[in-house]
Amino acid sequence: MTDVPPNPTAPVGPHRILLGLNTFGDVGEHADGSPQLHAKVLRNLLEQAELADAVGLHAFGVGEHHRKDYAVSAPEVFLAAAAARTTRIRLGSAVTVLSSDDPIRVFQRFATVDALSNGRAEVMLGRGSFIESFPLFGLDLADYEVLFEEKLELFDKVRAQKPVHWDGRTRPALAGLSVYPPLEHHLLPTWIGVGGTPESVLRCAQYGYPIIFAIIGGQPRAFRPLVDLYREAMAKYGHPMQQVATHSPGHVAATDEQAREELFPHWLKLRNKLGAERGWGPAGRGEFDALCAPEGALYVGSPETVARKIVELKQNLGVDRFDFKYSNGPLPHSAMMRSIELLGTQVAPRVAELLAENDRPAN
Repeated sequence: MTDVPPNPTAPVGPHRILLGLNTFGDVGEHADGSPQLHAKVLRNLLEQAELADAVGLHAFGVGEHHRKDYAVSAPEVFLAAAAARTTRIRLGSAVTVLSSDDPIRVFQRFATVDALSNGRAEVMLGRGSFIESFPLFGLDLADYEVLFEEKLELFDKVRAQKPVHWDGRTRPALAGLSVYPPLEHHLLPTWIGVGGTPESVLRCAQYGYPIIFAIIGGQPRAFRPLVDLYREAMAKYGHPMQQVATHSPGHVAATDEQAREELFPHWLKLRNKLGAERGWGPAGRGEFDALCAPEGALYVGSPETVARKIVELKQNLGVDRFDFKYSNGPLPHSAMMRSIELLGTQVAPRVAELLAENDRPAN
């Protein structure tokens, strides 16, 4: 039986940071360059979750997408399977695209995962960085803002586990209906994933939810004003403080050189594919190396290098949790498994050691 803390998203203090993993189920490639079957990727994903649990990492999150280069379109189904094969690690989405889903069904599915995992479920809500789910589910992109705002409002009422009274534009009203199953340990831990706009930060604080910033480029320290805004807004709204987290890509190997050489071709392929879709110019080795530098947003290197970069993140932003996106385009399963192992067995202990050293008074 897992010991469930009374508030799984309470801040952890200035000398500790929780380390989690997340992935979109990136579709790998065979030796001839052909894509792996989505089914194989999902089975590999279960092995990755099991390993993350075995090496003591805090959380494992899977992101919802509806495109051929990512295998996870139903996070809760995967998480239910992972719940049966893990014992301690928290299990969540990264993110659930609430705008194109039914908030009641989202709650019910995660409540089910919470029961199967003995209280280890969490949900990260967001609008997602892709829009494929809108036409797929018959939604109008013109309603992009109102869909998220109304569905978040309804989800918040459902999460309270009281009869729901709600009225809005995007679905019929609810008048005192109850939603089942309830959670047995606590209210469902619910995060809001944001990309870095003040409006998104303030919306999260309005609801009193913990926040996670997706930092995939630039310098993490540039997010300090948004972190401060969140904490100030939480106090203004009268909410108890919640965890602040960040999400960034990375890869760990025995040496800095090995980590960079293993990751670079797969990072480049993914970066330029997405860049072509979004109108970015082509990337090269210079951009990659800049992001791998101490002040950059890629956590790539030896266990010592990655540990020191995570400690610097803690010092610069005061975050409670760091979620490491270990899958990067067609990076092979074996390389991801080794990265997960190193993160849990070497990076996490080294981070704790460095933070403890910083806590000791000077002689």
